[in-house]
Amino acid sequence: MMKEIDISYRTMFAELAQRTLDGQFVADFPMEGWFVTVTVKGRDYWYFDLPTPEGKDKRTYVGPHSDEAITARVKAHKEIKDNIRERRRMVSTLRRAGLPGPDPFAGDITKALADAGLFRMRAVLMGSVAFSTYAGTLGIRLPSSAMQTGDADFAISAGVQDSLPPVLEILQSVDPAFRAVPHQADKAKMVAFQNAKGYRVEFLTGNRGSDEYTGKPSPMPALGGASAENLRFLDYLIYEPVRTVLLFREGVSVLVPAPERYAVHKLIVSSRRLTDTLGRVKADKDRSQAALLFEALVETRHDDELADAWAEAWDRGDSWREGLSGGLLRLPDKGTKALGKALGSQMPDLEKMRADGRSE
Repeated sequence: MMKEIDISYRTMFAELAQRTLDGQFVADFPMEGWFVTVTVKGRDYWYFDLPTPEGKDKRTYVGPHSDEAITARVKAHKEIKDNIRERRRMVSTLRRAGLPGPDPFAGDITKALADAGLFRMRAVLMGSVAFSTYAGTLGIRLPSSAMQTGDADFAISAGVQDSLPPVLEILQSVDPAFRAVPHQADKAKMVAFQNAKGYRVEFLTGNRGSDEYTGKPSPMPALGGASAENLRFLDYLIYEPVRTVLLFREGVSVLVPAPERYAVHKLIVSSRRLTDTLGRVKADKDRSQAALLFEALVETRHDDELADAWAEAWDRGDSWREGLSGGLLRLPDKGTKALGKALGSQMPDLEKMRADGRSE
């Protein structure tokens, strides 16, 4: 069995997540401004107007009315207080208690983009940096070996009427060696940035269609001139993301995929990796993270959420089922058992799948 985190630390983690979002609100929205409602395509969104010396208000995107955490902070804006020193103490306590955080460079990158407003624009932190937050979110210990990474990925949608400063400038404030990487299919568009040591920051966006659009860049006005890579299956992953905190410095408020969607998505991705050495290493890591989250979700009694996430993916069609089945065949045993417990009769017949694979 996996070891649960003590209730006192789980409570502290939840409190830190709230305080960190409060602190981001204080930084992003000065007291001299005011919030307004804007309706776009029948949905209401919060924006913030700040007067400028030129006499023209600067308008900044805040978030959808439907986000209860955002709306509550809008209504309590004047009463929000931030204590950075206290948040740093909480982060330090949680790290000493064994909760994971990012490596310092990934933390600096994520914090710089967060401070520039990336997560305010509903971007979602991806990959192993996001995975590191699930221990605190679920209240269960996860091995740090599953969190090592040499890159940072962020997913963003095209609809936000706001923009960051130029992404390259933000990244160069962390490391001046960062350079834009031209996209292979369109040299005029930049979806990735890399420093001299090979650390890569990439922006992604969802593609609900066929593989025809996968691997092609989409202009993304919110990214201050950068574009985003179209990826299949990504819309599933970033649907209804979870707000949490990255245990770095005084805490960084981020959005990450729901853990059950992250686990199911990793299973699909693992079966679509290249078969070269690097591809096999990444696929092994995908399956390891999926298995760990399957176990963690079952241990923490989130079986229903996992079963629902699986059913949604399975019902999306043949390519989804093929990806799930391919990943499942090589899933570590503990992950397979946990998934089987959550799915019950929905669990695919592994022996039949193996027999079908041998007959091809």
